[in-house]
Amino acid sequence: MLSDIEIAKAAKLQDIGVIAAKLGLGEEDIERYGKYKAKIVVPAGKKRGRLVLVTAINPTASGEGKTTVSIGLADGMARLGKKVCLALREPSLGPVFGIKGGAAGGGYAQVVPMEDINLHFTGDLHAITAANNLLCAVLDNHIFRGNALDIDPAKVYFRRCLDMNDRSLRNVLVGRGGEGTEREEHFEITAASEVMAILCLATSLADLQKRLGDIIVGENRKGEYVFARDLGVEGAMCALLKDAVKPNLVQTLEGTPAIVHGGPFANIAHGCNSILATYAALGLADWTVTEAGFGADLGAEKFLDTKCRIAGIEPDCVVIVATVKALKLHGGADKADLAAEDLSALERGLPNLFKHIENIRNVYNKPVVVAMNRFASDTPAEIDAVMRGVRAAGAEAVFTDVFLKGGAGGEELAEAVCKAAQNSTALHYSYDLNDPIAKKIEDVVTRVYGGAGVEFSPAAREKMAEAEARGYGKLPVIVAKTQYSLSDDAKLLARPQGFTVHVRDIIVKGGAGFIVAVAGNIMLMPGLGAHPAAERIGVDEKGEIVGLS
Repeated sequence: MLSDIEIAKAAKLQDIGVIAAKLGLGEEDIERYGKYKAKIVVPAGKKRGRLVLVTAINPTASGEGKTTVSIGLADGMARLGKKVCLALREPSLGPVFGIKGGAAGGGYAQVVPMEDINLHFTGDLHAITAANNLLCAVLDNHIFRGNALDIDPAKVYFRRCLDMNDRSLRNVLVGRGGEGTEREEHFEITAASEVMAILCLATSLADLQKRLGDIIVGENRKGEYVFARDLGVEGAMCALLKDAVKPNLVQTLEGTPAIVHGGPFANIAHGCNSILATYAALGLADWTVTEAGFGADLGAEKFLDTKCRIAGIEPDCVVIVATVKALKLHGGADKADLAAEDLSALERGLPNLFKHIENIRNVYNKPVVVAMNRFASDTPAEIDAVMRGVRAAGAEAVFTDVFLKGGAGGEELAEAVCKAAQNSTALHYSYDLNDPIAKKIEDVVTRVYGGAGVEFSPAAREKMAEAEARGYGKLPVIVAKTQYSLSDDAKLLARPQGFTVHVRDIIVKGGAGFIVAVAGNIMLMPGLGAHPAAERIGVDEKGEIVGLS
């Protein structure tokens, strides 16, 4: 079979004006970035279509094809005659050059132009990085130039960022050699930055600028918070982001409109594309298919408990993506031989899927459909075991072939989703915003993860008390933890019981408007593996990019 990039290069793309017209947009409503990309420059109408959220089980290191299934589902809906639009996140260069590779789908279910989307695209992540680091530069310059705000260099909280996996930048010293006040600095990947979260949660340009001003950069020597607005830099940051805040319009291989905008990770951030992109899709199409990062314990929880609250939206149906291979891995099968039939491991791994089904149905009160991303190695006995198990869990499973067949392989899933969405019920949340911060985190752990409770470090308890005393106690909580397990221990697979989640730090994100609980050993700046994807990517003699997937 052709590689993803070969399939994408062979596709006959439609002019972006044609794609815009499918959503009722004219040339005056878009800003072109070449023939196949554009920014949407008009606000979406008040009409609200149906919303489908695509999430997954706890994934393997290479993922379960959630974006691929989302794209195939949208193409399948289009084949059924639905007016549909995708709303996806933008890829980060960290995974593109790291383990996972690109994030534009795969096989015959891709958004294109694939190389552009995976690399620089329309420059959104570069603008976010620049705005973030401008604030850092102004902050350190303020301290160097006399420090009128009396900022305590030991209590600077806001960090520089980079859109690349680089473990060497996790812990660095800045200001050495007399070029400023020497202090420790800790880089984050751009996808984990508060500026990324702000861009994705802002509901207008004015809201964006206000949120940027509300960023807590540190404390003064009296112990009072210092904000970005105190440095007078929120306007310049907003100027850097004035184009980045506009949603990006592209297309699938089958010409379905796709709005791709914003890219926070779900293991260390909130994992959802921008509210403005989702608003645009909901206002321009009858059906919107969106996704949330990693498993339903991470991206879907944050979508439902945080994004839906802020945006005033809720999904009509939730799709959980799984693979037979991942279920066998959760059941203890040998990583090197996941293609071999192993019904025993499959049965032991199914409870991971069942827990996510229970969460969507019983915690969040939403209809659920399971999308099994089919592999050639899936045997009839394994398929039958999954179908029986999911049916017993009160849901429907559909095996999809979108990787090989595109939208044609997603029609059955599209039919099941459209049917389930007709019976949508009101969204319930996993916690009450009015509860103390610790109680909200405990509710996520016990209700969504299935854990026994939470152990807070002394520092975390002190920071929660401080946050509540300063008026931040009613904010949503974002738990930063491993994506590989329902717990905070990546080695506890399937559906672990009786575990405790260990929260070692609490971070108040005043601009984004949420509290981050850092659990386990999660890193806000990932590192590269022994053989990163960057080793396989290059440019051939014709100037064409090769090796990107």
